[in-house]
Amino acid sequence: MSLVNPIQIPSRLPLLLTHEGVLLPGSTMRTSVDSPRNLQLVRSRLLKGTSLQSTILGVIPNTPDPASDAQDLPPLHRIGTAALAVQVVGSNWPKPHYTLLITGLCRFQIVQVVKEKPYPVAEVEQLDRLEEFPNTCKTREELGELSEQFYKYAVQILDAVSLEERFKMTIPLLVRQIEGLKLFQKTRKHKQDDEKRVIAIRPIRRITHIPGALEDEDEDEDNDDIVMLEKKIRTSNMPEQAHKVCVKEIKRLKKMPQSMPEYALTRNYLELMVELPWNKSTTDRLDIRAARILLDNDHYAMEKLKKRVLEYLAVRQLKNNLKGPILCFVGPPGVGKTSVGRSVAKTLGREFHRIALGGVCDQSDIRGHRRTYVGSMPGRIINGLKTVGVNNPVFLLDEVDKLGKSLQGDPAAALLEVLDPEQNHNFTDHYLNVAFDLSQVLFIATANTTATIPPALLDRMEIIQVPGYTQEEKIEIAHRHLIPKQLEQHGLTPQQIQIPQVTTLDVITRYTREAGVRSLDRKLGAICRAVAVKVAEGQHREAKLDRPGVAEGEGGKEHILEDAKPDSIDDTTDLGLPPEMPILIDFHALKDILGPPMYEMEVSERLSQPGVAIGLAWTPLGGEIMFVEASRMDGEGQLTLTGQLGDVMKESAHLAISWLRSNAKKYHLTNASGSFDLLENTDIHLHFPAGAVTKDGPSAGVTIATCLASLFSGRLVRSDVAMTGEITLRGLVLPVGGIKDKVLAAHRAGLKHVIIPQRNEKDLEEIPGNVRQDLSFVTASCLDEVLNAAFDGGFTVKTRPGLLNSKL
Repeated sequence: MSLVNPIQIPSRLPLLLTHEGVLLPGSTMRTSVDSPRNLQLVRSRLLKGTSLQSTILGVIPNTPDPASDAQDLPPLHRIGTAALAVQVVGSNWPKPHYTLLITGLCRFQIVQVVKEKPYPVAEVEQLDRLEEFPNTCKTREELGELSEQFYKYAVQILDAVSLEERFKMTIPLLVRQIEGLKLFQKTRKHKQDDEKRVIAIRPIRRITHIPGALEDEDEDEDNDDIVMLEKKIRTSNMPEQAHKVCVKEIKRLKKMPQSMPEYALTRNYLELMVELPWNKSTTDRLDIRAARILLDNDHYAMEKLKKRVLEYLAVRQLKNNLKGPILCFVGPPGVGKTSVGRSVAKTLGREFHRIALGGVCDQSDIRGHRRTYVGSMPGRIINGLKTVGVNNPVFLLDEVDKLGKSLQGDPAAALLEVLDPEQNHNFTDHYLNVAFDLSQVLFIATANTTATIPPALLDRMEIIQVPGYTQEEKIEIAHRHLIPKQLEQHGLTPQQIQIPQVTTLDVITRYTREAGVRSLDRKLGAICRAVAVKVAEGQHREAKLDRPGVAEGEGGKEHILEDAKPDSIDDTTDLGLPPEMPILIDFHALKDILGPPMYEMEVSERLSQPGVAIGLAWTPLGGEIMFVEASRMDGEGQLTLTGQLGDVMKESAHLAISWLRSNAKKYHLTNASGSFDLLENTDIHLHFPAGAVTKDGPSAGVTIATCLASLFSGRLVRSDVAMTGEITLRGLVLPVGGIKDKVLAAHRAGLKHVIIPQRNEKDLEEIPGNVRQDLSFVTASCLDEVLNAAFDGGFTVKTRPGLLNSKL
């Protein structure tokens, strides 16, 4: 065979010591350069050199780590490969290093090392030429890519100079690889073309990698898991559509290698599918009498709500396939909306799951994420079903009025499908991508107000109002539920503490002002903590007195509280009494523990001068009384409104002043100068105290009109009267909402008379009987009737204001 254009390498070559593999002639490899000698070689020869000869290096395989700090040149292998540096890539972070792309040209033999520093240089003898056997280049390149286990074979091939010796060493390796492929093909079934490309690497790995036995065990365990998944899919009784999807996904899973990211995603999906309760349900307890007793024991009052639950049980008893209703409990905080949902589940014998929706602003929380996204997961509905393990639980959607909206969608709109009985039998979560039947789920939503709930969502729910409690109801709740719970939480017994109902009433009226009982519960907890301290100190003192050498009178004097005055402590609170005597919490002890009363009856003081009236307002926290104050001064006829008022309330103020100006002669109302034009040279200032609280709504119209009538007539509004109602420009009184909460607020404040619109008279049926007995109600259809009820002796003024004021 003739030689054509033989490559001649320089007689002296710089030596690049590499431990990353053996470079054979005709093959290409990347090697990292980070040792001092190799770095100097790259900088001096490759980066500064300009000729082709400067890019030719001698590559020597080196078993020791070339990055070591040894100063001496390590023993060099006598055979190396002359290589052409094709590419140099460098970086200075975290330390200087380079990466070389080199191509093997031919082999050489080291004759003599002529230089060791800063990098080794040797005289070499060329052993072969690249063009000598061109057909073997491809084979040599493939052999150069073998794993580290063939390192010693590659070195032996490099050392073989003659062609015959090289064939003797390479042919057995190729034969063994071929036999491995044949054996692998016999043990596997026929696969698709793309699968063959994926698994063709496996026989090489099993032959060349010694620890492969561990990987085989992992694959066997994974195969067992797949078999278990298949079995669960067959026994899950899922619908046909879902079953087809699972069968398709399990087939895809078998074909995937475990290293693929989609493998874990598909497996998690299948595990979720088999864990969902497609046909698992609990049997309802339909004993209405037992349900009524259970509800009465768990919750005091709430008659309308308990009545609705019993109605559902009755219908469910008559019709087995009744779809679950969509109930929405609306009421102020602390009235027991969430706990009622738990009691409903307990009454029905169903599983209970609470989903907090406050602040949720992503529709994926409801519908789930599509599986194409990284970190996708099902929505809260499907995840809740997986948690409870049945398809007919009680789902409590807490704080549905506090849903948000963002760029990720509107979760309230996503709930439309969930809470629609005509659609939720075919609910499709984005993660599942198959329909799930939610028609047997009993959904209960809770909210403080319906104002922030979208109309479409509100239309799908049955609204049940849960108003605040009366004082009598709070006392019963405290002694039936709150006090026993606090005693248990603080390790106390009824033999150690007694809280009379009179004390509980003081806590309710003087230390709390709320529609619910959360603040009351906290105050009772504070009382129990104070008593727990004294009980623990008493036990410590008894233990001290029992020790020998301790006099009985030592350390002696003790009170309920450290700062309690001797004359404010009842004799029954002395811990020196026998252990069976409980600590009695009276008013004096209550003041020592909770401090001075937070709320005192200030109504009569606030109405001690004209221009003040009491209105009734509704808030999401329940009903509240609201003072309205007015004053007048010389000016240009301007009306000033303060107290952080909304637009509707401002319009009510303008309506009230316009009606009074038009009826000033009728009621002999004049300004300071005696003119019937009330705004002539007069400015009016209306203020609504508690300026930090935003106020709005039309129900303050009658209160504003009464306040201004008191201001211009000089007469005092009755201090025991509160009112609510919207007014028109003609003086009509229109109905308003929240009557029960407003009436309860008046009752809590100790008022005796309440003026409401005549068309709200029907709402008085919801007022508890004891409250109706304590209050006197006046229904008014026009402002004339309101003014006559708000002032002693009526408001028909026939005398001059000056004479009337002198009589007052």
